[in-house]
Amino acid sequence: MIKIIYGPKGTGKTKKLITTANANAVDAKGLSVFITDTKRYMYDVDRSIRFIDVADYSVAGEDALCGFIKGVAACNSDHEYIYVDGIARIAGKPLSELAAIFYMLDKVANENDITITITCSCEEKDLPDFVKKYV
Repeated sequence: MIKIIYGPKGTGKTKKLITTANANAVDAKGLSVFITDTKRYMYDVDRSIRFIDVADYSVAGEDALCGFIKGVAACNSDHEYIYVDGIARIAGKPLSELAAIFYMLDKVANENDITITITCSCEEKDLPDFVKKYV
């Protein structure tokens, strides 16, 4: 399952994502991973959640991010939650050009029974149709 947290820049999407991740960590039976491109929130995320700054792994671009998330999901069959903060920023493309990665994430989520929560910096009216179906 994919879930979307959206809103314009500065509206608290990352804070909401962290709050959701920390709340889910309390009852999670599987592993949780928080993926972002900064260490800024490292100490805000619960210690039981694997925090990954993609900059540490030179992840840049849509294909690299796509492969990285697939690798995270494949490395352990016990993943329950994956959180991606700023998918368009990490991919280096506008949200409207990320249909392929959302298709892939949907497939990974469904095949592995993982809930993937993603932040998108835009207003609801500007969300592409391939993202709106997850709102």
